[in-house]
Amino acid sequence: MMKRAIALVLAAALSTAATAATDPRTLPTKLEPAWQAKVREVFKQAIEIPSVHNRGQTQKMADLLASQFRAGGIPDSDIHIMPYEALPGDNTVALIVRWRSPAATKKPILILGHMDVVEAKREDWKFDPFVFREEGGYFLGRGTSDMKNGDVATTMAAVKLMSEGFKPDRDIIFFYSGDEETRGVGATLGSTKWRNLTDAEFGLNADGGCGGYDENFRPLGCQLSIAEKTFQTYFFTTHNPGGHSSRPRPDNAIYDLADALEKLRTHRFQPMLNPANRGYFEQRAKQEGNSPLGQAIRRWLANPNDGEAADIVEASPIDLGLTRTRCVATMLSGGHADNALPQTARATVNCRIMPGVQPKDVQAELQAMAGPKVEVTPDPNYIGSPTPASPLPPEVLNAVTRAIHTVVDPNMDVFPVMAAGASDGSFFRAQGMPVYDVDGSWGISPLDDRAHGLDERIPVRAMYDDVVYWTMLMRELAGPGGATPTPAPAQSPAPPERGLAL
Repeated sequence: MMKRAIALVLAAALSTAATAATDPRTLPTKLEPAWQAKVREVFKQAIEIPSVHNRGQTQKMADLLASQFRAGGIPDSDIHIMPYEALPGDNTVALIVRWRSPAATKKPILILGHMDVVEAKREDWKFDPFVFREEGGYFLGRGTSDMKNGDVATTMAAVKLMSEGFKPDRDIIFFYSGDEETRGVGATLGSTKWRNLTDAEFGLNADGGCGGYDENFRPLGCQLSIAEKTFQTYFFTTHNPGGHSSRPRPDNAIYDLADALEKLRTHRFQPMLNPANRGYFEQRAKQEGNSPLGQAIRRWLANPNDGEAADIVEASPIDLGLTRTRCVATMLSGGHADNALPQTARATVNCRIMPGVQPKDVQAELQAMAGPKVEVTPDPNYIGSPTPASPLPPEVLNAVTRAIHTVVDPNMDVFPVMAAGASDGSFFRAQGMPVYDVDGSWGISPLDDRAHGLDERIPVRAMYDDVVYWTMLMRELAGPGGATPTPAPAQSPAPPERGLAL
């Protein structure tokens, strides 16, 4: 559904005229060699579990993570594998682990992730998507960036802290769902029926956050998501009496649907500013300077109703989806025989709706746009619910900033954003729990985000440093006095396996 989704749009590249900076992939990781080996082995096992909808493999992923927590010292009584039905006939599990404080003085923190991944077909990829690979400074395979990297980083960070004798002053709860990429039933249960196991002061979501570098290796900023768009699918359906294909009618179900989809392609919803995307675009305006895009961003910030300026902003591929609700056709079906006129045609239209906008209002706008020949209906299996932005407390922003500056890059700006995708965090926000997307992993070039796509990958150093980042975050937000340790001496990543660099 998200991820990263579906995930989070990265900040735009700075001017390419300046001299290129050092390639961050070549810098040493701050994770000790012994822990590099441990993390790599667990990550490899995780990637090679095809925890895809309807494959029945999510239990193996839950068992893998649970075994790490168990080895770290968490008793079985605090490790809960929760079976549930994600879709009719599609059984999966969620994992809930509680790391108890010996003397809690504050409410718990909830750390969120999901164990399922989007399907990947072997014939589409250059290599088997469920065989872990290391090439050219990257780890490759389905789930490397969405989001088994976050699952493994948060798990291994906790285990590392346990091995160091760290005692949290509040419980730390880990919640990993099994169907984030489909219907979010696990997050629904986790935020309601299982709330006795997950209740916390706030959530830290490993499914989203941070950012990366441009193609010249300059830092673009680390985005801390405090709000998400609402996920909602609609069906565009047309009907017709049909008939014999040798006698075409002047009206046709497929043509009527095609006309509606052409209108959808050019339709633009009203642009909207909120605190989350305003913070993002204020940062973007600084990055863009006096370029035409920078001028358009400032015009729109000054007048949120300036649709022309918003159109210029959204013409930037890496800013797409952040100024307004967006809807796009994703699947098609129609007709029943090659020698018969179609009686029915249907398109699946997926929308990402701005916070505060009701899905029924988007449906009404789509219906008016499509016209009377098209029936617009929401997916009956999932009705989205708008969720509020989470107020960002200084303790979270400061902790994330210090960890990013220490582990990733001292020149990396940290600022709030609205995620263009959706995640399990929205279900907890809907139930009144603030959630922040704060994962510390990063990539190279915002136009090279491969989550949900072909040849998914993550830089090796980003994976290792994400473990160090999460140890710092947990230590500061759940440690006595918020003390942070001095990072271990820098160590170079293990050399990549031989092969063609991608």
